Amino acid sequence: MVFRTRRLAGASVAVAAATALVAGCASGSGSTSGADGDTLTLWTHNAGNSAELDVVKKIIKDFNTSQSKYKVKLQAFPQSDYNSSVVAAASANKLPCLLDVDGPNVANWAWGGYLSPIDVSGSEVPLSDQLASTVGRYQDKVYGFGFYDVSLAFFARKSVLDEYGIRIPTMDKPWTKAEFDSALAKLKKSGKFEYPLEMGTGGTGEWWSYAYSPQLQSFGGDLIDRDGYKTASGTLDGKGSVAWATWFQSLVSKGYMAKKSGADPNKDFLAGKSAIQWDGSWNAAKNAEKLGDDLAIIPPVDFGNGPRIGGASWQWAMSSSCSNKDGAQAWLKFSRQTKYFVDYAKATGTLPGTEAAAKQIDGYQPGGKYNVLVQFARKYAVVRPVTPAYPYISTEFEKAAKDILSGADPKSALGQAAKDIDNNLKTNNHYSD
Repeated sequence: MVFRTRRLAGASVAVAAATALVAGCASGSGSTSGADGDTLTLWTHNAGNSAELDVVKKIIKDFNTSQSKYKVKLQAFPQSDYNSSVVAAASANKLPCLLDVDGPNVANWAWGGYLSPIDVSGSEVPLSDQLASTVGRYQDKVYGFGFYDVSLAFFARKSVLDEYGIRIPTMDKPWTKAEFDSALAKLKKSGKFEYPLEMGTGGTGEWWSYAYSPQLQSFGGDLIDRDGYKTASGTLDGKGSVAWATWFQSLVSKGYMAKKSGADPNKDFLAGKSAIQWDGSWNAAKNAEKLGDDLAIIPPVDFGNGPRIGGASWQWAMSSSCSNKDGAQAWLKFSRQTKYFVDYAKATGTLPGTEAAAKQIDGYQPGGKYNVLVQFARKYAVVRPVTPAYPYISTEFEKAAKDILSGADPKSALGQAAKDIDNNLKTNNHYSD
């Protein structure tokens, strides 16, 4: 297949440097033939994550020993280099047959010609059994799937909330904006916490869109008009979005939240420096180990349009330049066994992608202390905009949100971001094929 080279939104400027990393690593077809059968190269971002990488290695080993027709060969990259390495390889037509992709980038990579649609029908685990956020779709085609997702939640000490007369919310009755603001005011007034709320404002990159755009959506805004994904103006700078930005800025001006949090927000929360933390499910077990039954796992606030959290994490896909798509899809189908969904969740502390897997993991089964996080993902998750423009949108949102916390006028900052996004859309002919 002829690879279509396109300028991806938000593509790394480090492509030239990354080319050195991928030169000679894979042929243009991503597969080779030999006496041991067809060899397919697989890339993953997990070089620095031994727990998850071990699961990948296990699946590859099991697949390679289960048959003799195909052999999968692993190449792992550090996550910091991964996306730029893929961009460089795509430009050089050296993509492997199999690769993982962060969920929000699926549309961008599919549009850019990096990925081919996949067919995993007949697998042990049907796609319909998965959390919706773990299946990567673009233009009604499936391009990837993941074994897990993560969930955002508020964490607090029940004893602290009780001390200040703050109701512990439930999924049936989450905090309203008024309740949440009142709780923060009480905690600030106590004098016990310099910043009662910890929301990870020292983070960078995708954290900003993942963590804060769901709150914007709960206010009634969004990053772009999802009806056609043709414009951000009127949506990103619309009434609901500006209301979120004004509130977000007030958290700093009122002293409820630091403009830039410390290097380890979860450590600060566990040390009692903050009373309420907006964080991910990946720290739930650590929090429970430290706080025991005093830990409250709290749903997102309903700011008027329902509680919201972000959805989609890393997924497996097949490159468009792979010359052995049957072999690639054979590996993808083989990997879709419940036992591997279980292995991933146990190794990474993430949310299992299916109910069948959740039932086999202590704490995540129905009635388990972490099952509420699975329910958050099922009920509240909103995937980030399914458009090739998303990487650019995310970058512009991060810039605007940081400017707002630094004192910029909320409407002006969001308005400029919306204009820049619209210009990007026009420059790329709205990412139409």
